[in-house]
Amino acid sequence: MSVSGASIDRAVAMNRPMAVSPWFIGPLVAMAAFMEVLDTTIANVALPHIAGNMAVTVDESTWVLTSYLVANAIVLPLNGFFSAVFGRKRYFMGCMMLFTVSSLLVGLAPSFPILLICRVLQGLGGGGLQPGAQAILRDSFPREQIGTAMAVYGIVVVVSPVLGPVLGGWITDNYSWRWCFLINVPIGIFTLLGLFTLLEDPPHQRRVKIRETGIDYIGLGLVSLGLACLQIMMDRGQDADWFASPTICVLAVLAGLGLTAGFIWEWYEPHPIINFRLLADRNFGFATLGMFIFGAVLYSTTTLLPLMVQTLMGYDARDAGMVLAPGGVVVFCLMPLVGFLVPRVQTRWLVVFGILVNVVALLLMGGLNLSADYSALAWCRAVQGLGLAFLFVPFNTAAFAFVPRDRISDASGILNLARNIGGSVGISAAAAFVANSAQEQQNFLVAHVSRTNPVYMNTLRHLTGSLAHMGLSAGHALAVAEALIFAKLRGQASMLGYIDAYHDLAILFLLVVPIAMLLRTPSFREKPVQVTE
Repeated sequence: MSVSGASIDRAVAMNRPMAVSPWFIGPLVAMAAFMEVLDTTIANVALPHIAGNMAVTVDESTWVLTSYLVANAIVLPLNGFFSAVFGRKRYFMGCMMLFTVSSLLVGLAPSFPILLICRVLQGLGGGGLQPGAQAILRDSFPREQIGTAMAVYGIVVVVSPVLGPVLGGWITDNYSWRWCFLINVPIGIFTLLGLFTLLEDPPHQRRVKIRETGIDYIGLGLVSLGLACLQIMMDRGQDADWFASPTICVLAVLAGLGLTAGFIWEWYEPHPIINFRLLADRNFGFATLGMFIFGAVLYSTTTLLPLMVQTLMGYDARDAGMVLAPGGVVVFCLMPLVGFLVPRVQTRWLVVFGILVNVVALLLMGGLNLSADYSALAWCRAVQGLGLAFLFVPFNTAAFAFVPRDRISDASGILNLARNIGGSVGISAAAAFVANSAQEQQNFLVAHVSRTNPVYMNTLRHLTGSLAHMGLSAGHALAVAEALIFAKLRGQASMLGYIDAYHDLAILFLLVVPIAMLLRTPSFREKPVQVTE
């Protein structure tokens, strides 16, 4: 008997105990993932308030972010193993419950150490929500609607980091930083009730009996050590002056050894806790690499642009967040269109188009100056949003195209880990690059600020005269004029550092083009499949 691949997908869906429309399940799991991703950025603007309330320094308060990200990174690649042990529904709901309860505890934390412990628990719970949601969406929608499923997930991943600082700033200014976490509680309870009612494990769910296979403690320990050290190194490196710090050097060595040894061990382990052998699939391997670079560019620009307008243009945290908003709006509006195009246009051309649009956006950012107004900044983000929409969905669709259905949970954990680690590396590298480039630009500009430079001397005379006319003494006016010129010079040097970073990110993104050309386009048409009765 000959049936179609899409018919089999529909038949598998119909074998569930409850024939639930994916449009009921999709928003629920997407909401769970949305809250988790939101929590990676919502607390950023609240750190000074947390520091003041908990009687710690602002530098110490950054552990609120670091502790969450470390725990999150460790759990992300373990999604496939835990789903196979406990069942996808139980594991996903368990993660959602832990995330919700720990959010309540973070919001009520009476001291900073307790807050950090609760943030670690929150990160452990949240780590299973992103890959779990992606796997559930991938299995809930039939083959011909996979692009739509990935579009739903793409809205979550791309929009929530943008919304986080805006929402966090508004909540902190109008209520309290604690509500940045307490807001998760009612949403979490509602989501849990919906998941309990509607969600079911797929018939093809891979199950693992620990008594038979055991637990790969060595692989778990090596990978966890490597990811934890890497995340801490990326988060703390800039403040510690990178490899001038012995601590950062030790973390770098441990991260390299842990990840390298963990990868080799897991590759040859018969029952790996993280199935890195999936990377041998051409599409999944190249899509994972592309997603790493995607995460680096997405998160670095999402960090650099608000930082630039706050430090150089006088924006407050909420207004800086609004600079990012147009990009999120464009992504939200275009994701359904991209989901429609995925089954109809070759994957590589969609990705190449998205890359080129992103390069244009980065070059536009590289053309900004200190007098740029909000419309210029918003336009840059809107163009970038157009490019991001055409990257995320095709990459994810191509990644899972040839992965066995019972390995979707494993693949989802690895793919999400690649994007998040790419984001951490991108943010840290971009911040270090801007600082170093700004210093080089400042040294170059200072060399031209001398008594032999007629332009400088003319500016100094006019400024000194204006200050003296305002009532300052001659000596005081001269000192103030020199200080003002130097402050202007530092601002210009910093702006040039950001411009250099945007240009280099554009070049980095062009490296994804060869990766895109190697992706095979999955077939969404109904293909005859021989089924033996």
